[in-house]
Order: sequence, then C-alpha cells, then structure tokens
Amino acid sequence: MSKKIVSGHGSGGKMMNDMIENIIKKILGPESIQLDDSAILSIGNETIAFTTDNFTISPIFFPGGDIGKLAVNGTVNDIAVMGARPLFLSCGIIMEEGFEIDLLQSILQSMKRAADYAKVKIVTGDTKVVQKGNADKIFINTTGIGLIENNIQRLPIEVGDRIVINGEIGDHGIAVMAERNKLSFSEELYSDCSPLNHLIAKIIESYPRSIKFMRDPTRGGVASVLNDIVKNRFFSMKLFEDELPIKKEVNGVCDLLGIDPLYVANEGKVILITKEEDTDAIVELMRTIKEGVSAKVIGIITDEFTGKAYIETPIGGKRILPILIEEQLPRIC
Repeated sequence: MSKKIVSGHGSGGKMMNDMIENIIKKILGPESIQLDDSAILSIGNETIAFTTDNFTISPIFFPGGDIGKLAVNGTVNDIAVMGARPLFLSCGIIMEEGFEIDLLQSILQSMKRAADYAKVKIVTGDTKVVQKGNADKIFINTTGIGLIENNIQRLPIEVGDRIVINGEIGDHGIAVMAERNKLSFSEELYSDCSPLNHLIAKIIESYPRSIKFMRDPTRGGVASVLNDIVKNRFFSMKLFEDELPIKKEVNGVCDLLGIDPLYVANEGKVILITKEEDTDAIVELMRTIKEGVSAKVIGIITDEFTGKAYIETPIGGKRILPILIEEQLPRIC
C-alpha cells in the first residue's frame, strides 16, 4: 500500500477499498463499521438507516445542479437504496475565507429546494471557515437518518435475476468534467442529480419481495457497483452492450478523454437486481415515475464467470469489467 494518500484512495475502487479494510476498519473496529450505502441500526423497536457523505465537487455549480443539491440528493439516495424512508439530514459546511455570501445563499436555497422535493428536513449542522488557500471554496458534509418500515435491504441473488437501471449512464460525471474543462460540444450534457426515494418507495410498495439488491452507482460508476456485488460470489453479472443507455454526448466526451462510461459517476441512478418473473412489471412501473422514465433491463445474473462482472457485445464477444484501481475523474462528487 502507498505510504501517502493519492486521488485513487477516493475512487470508489480497489485503492479505496484496500484503505478501508487495511487502515480504517482495522483501527476503528471491523465489527462496527458497516460497508454499505448506510449502516442499519436498531434503536428500541425501530430500525434506521444512518449514513454520512462529504462533497468536494469542482466546479461547485454545474449543468443540472450544484454542490448543495448534490449533497442533499446524494445522502437521500444512500438511505433510500437500503429500503428506508429518508427523514432527517444534517449539514456541515467548510468554507474558504473570501467565499462570496451570495454564492452561499444560492447553495443553501438549492439545498432547501432539494430537501423539500425529497420530503426530508435539514435539522442541524455546523459551519467552519478556514484561511484562504486551505480549502477550495466550499466543502459540504451531510448526514442522514431514515426509517426502515418494510425490512427490505438485501435478499439472496440467484442465477436468472435481472439487472435494471432507471436511466442513462454517466451523465453526472461527464457533465461535471465537461464543464470543468469547458468542452465546446458539451451543451447537451446535464447532471442527473436527483432524489431516488420516491421512485424506490413506489417499487417497494408494489413489489416488496422482488427486489434483491439496490445501490446508486456514484463513485466508480455502474461497473464498480457490479464488482462490489459479485466479489467472491458464486454468480456473475452480465451486461448487454447494446442495451446500455448512454447518451451520444456522454460517449463523445468519454472517447475524447479515453475513459469508459461504465466507470463514470451517476447521482440520480439506481441499480436494481430483480426477480426474473417480476422484472418487466417493475420496469413498466418505474417508467411511470419522473426519475424512472428511461428505466430498462441492462443485464442478467449468470454462472459463466463466477465472481466477475462482464459485458457481452451484440455479436457475442465477452469482456471482463475489471475493478477500478485509480481515480478516473477526480472531484465529481
């Protein structure tokens, strides 16, 4: 392991996972640290989902959102994919000396709109100011609590289950990167930053025992989520290349930068593993909800390459999707 922190330690891939396993969990306690979107905790007779996240995105304003909207939705989504109903958020803000008051007001207003739309309340927080040059404008931490009402978190995944996504892949990371680099053909690129709790609640209400697994593919993208799910398991994850919903603009920027859109962050997408017999009905239901209008099946659980995620081309070729090692797009969340 490296003796110094590098950007890859925040990638959502192998370097970050190694750091968590070999340093963070080793010191803080392997029995208490839950490596999931949220920790599941019991308080009296209630079960809650509890999560926290830091947001350091650059630029802080981007097509489709800003750091405030991102902070609210990112935390709401980490609670929702555990099958919980998000209720309360905290907001911790670190600002650099000289940061404009009107920009702070704009970000807070964005957070309020996002919280209202997601039907959560921001109930506590903290602010700190550091000397100019000791931060980059503004960083935000949000912590969230949600109530688990239907006991839906994780069910055994089986061969034949389907892989579903609620829309286009890679929009957020590429929109941010295009804005950061002022790419001239990026006008049609917008972040997908949005809350998933309303969509997920509707699915759980109608098909509570048909959802095997949910996760939002943020850092590391779709491929990293699939690798996390399949690691050391008896099954494999197969994606159909011709079914992957990727905008031509996203593909264009990815080709220019030499990156794979399957490893690019999303901030309004959820990967679901569903029972085969209910998948079509679930997809149709998702398409009736704003955040799921482009939902589709993109893959299947197989036993062909156990413990691996891979992609199948239209002519039958197969390519393993490796675990991400280093950061492709730094500071996109």
